[in-house]
Amino acid sequence: MSTDDVTTILAVLATVGAVAGVAGAVAAILPGVGPRVRAALAGQGLALAWLVATVATAGSLWLSEGADLTPCRLCWFQRIAMYPLVVVLGIGALRRDAGARLTAAVLAGLGLAVNLWHLAVELWPTIEGSSCDATSPCSFRWIEVWGFWTIPRMATVAFALVLLALALDRTPKGAPAP
Repeated sequence: MSTDDVTTILAVLATVGAVAGVAGAVAAILPGVGPRVRAALAGQGLALAWLVATVATAGSLWLSEGADLTPCRLCWFQRIAMYPLVVVLGIGALRRDAGARLTAAVLAGLGLAVNLWHLAVELWPTIEGSSCDATSPCSFRWIEVWGFWTIPRMATVAFALVLLALALDRTPKGAPAP
């Protein structure tokens, strides 16, 4: 499979994820709809978040190992947050351990924070400074599918979806845990 094929697949997944995430977030805050959304996701948030983290990790590894794209410094920090999510969320989902939600949310939140800075550097390269490697600058766009989807933008969707799945999978107060 070519790099173009894989990046197009990742861009399609990012688009579907972004649309589904926005729709889910909006639905969750609508009166009368929010409880139904949370009820539909009850007990599934860890597994959904695991699926997102697994796809993001596989895509990240393929881009660096299969396509030979060198990750920048900020990409490495995001990987440090994303890769353990596969294990934390996977074990949490298998054991139905709601306690994994906090660890995963902290990792995804930290990853998203670094990611938002990476987006800023990508948009305004002059703020990059000297902390990034000159041979793999954080402002460099290795890919740009459809003139929009870059690696940091896809990572934004992944971190946001993990956080959204965890947030919407909360058991309502007074209800038995799944």
